[in-house]
Amino acid sequence: MCKNRAMHRVVVLAVDGVIPFELSVPSRIFCVAKGAGGEPLYDVVTCTIDGRPVATAADYSVAVEHDASALAGADTVVVPAAEWFSEITGRESLPGGLAEALAGIRPGTRVVSICIGTYVLAAAGLLDGRPATTHWRHARRFATRFPKVRMDADVLFVDDGDVLTSAGASAGVDLCLHLVRRDHGSEIANQVARLCVVPPWRDGGQAQYVEQPVPEPSSVGTAPTRAWAMERLGTPLKLDDLAGHAGMSRRTFTRHFRREVGMSPGQWLTHQRIALARHLLESSDLPVDRIADRAGFGTAASLRQHIQASLGVSPHVYRRTFRAFE
Repeated sequence: MCKNRAMHRVVVLAVDGVIPFELSVPSRIFCVAKGAGGEPLYDVVTCTIDGRPVATAADYSVAVEHDASALAGADTVVVPAAEWFSEITGRESLPGGLAEALAGIRPGTRVVSICIGTYVLAAAGLLDGRPATTHWRHARRFATRFPKVRMDADVLFVDDGDVLTSAGASAGVDLCLHLVRRDHGSEIANQVARLCVVPPWRDGGQAQYVEQPVPEPSSVGTAPTRAWAMERLGTPLKLDDLAGHAGMSRRTFTRHFRREVGMSPGQWLTHQRIALARHLLESSDLPVDRIADRAGFGTAASLRQHIQASLGVSPHVYRRTFRAFE
């Protein structure tokens, strides 16, 4: 149980048909986040519209201690997916109790959806004129029903300040980790990721894994080579180096890599190097040229170019943003 009323309060709204995995993600991620002294950083509570148990999409129900009045005291509200959300066509198709519950959220509250929870936010008018994403399988239908929303079906999550949306279930994990990172910096977000045994960072702009084929069990995987490369990000790594470590030809290695990771080896290396550079900018006082060298970009100019392209700001501005967390 994660309760501390002095902390940032996250209220998760469970409705009939809620998908259990999506429902569990906020509590699992936010409750693990601890400060330097071991103090909890978030107070996570779950509510239903009337405070009564709700059936899930699985073969069990969940009981809660709060009704929708808890939403009025939230700093962050999370709406996980329920199977029937994809049938929502507009505000008129929101059940009365749900519409009233959402209306009780006070202005300025951060609102988050997981997977097709995006439908609920759109029907409530919270996404009009704003960018958003949802599960790729439902994106076309969503765009037809909610033309005022700027749907981007190709990303894992969208951060539009006080309203954030995610794609499928695991993207909800990415989004919650992103919020911990945004609130408290990369050190704490990385600690949470390690405790939950999930990747510490996947860029929201990374493509969703749309119908990515699963490798055959007998296939030779590229995971050992990826682990090997992660230990050598500061050194020049060419495709021949990666393929040679894996014992494959360039062509075979690239084919296996794309099938397993969803991007080319070069793209993946750049993502990992940017992630390392971000970590060093946030958590160290190393000069930019040293960070560029350790992250494998070679020169400060190259690092600036990649950080600007990825994040829209310079390394100096990015680092200054995270000084508030020290």
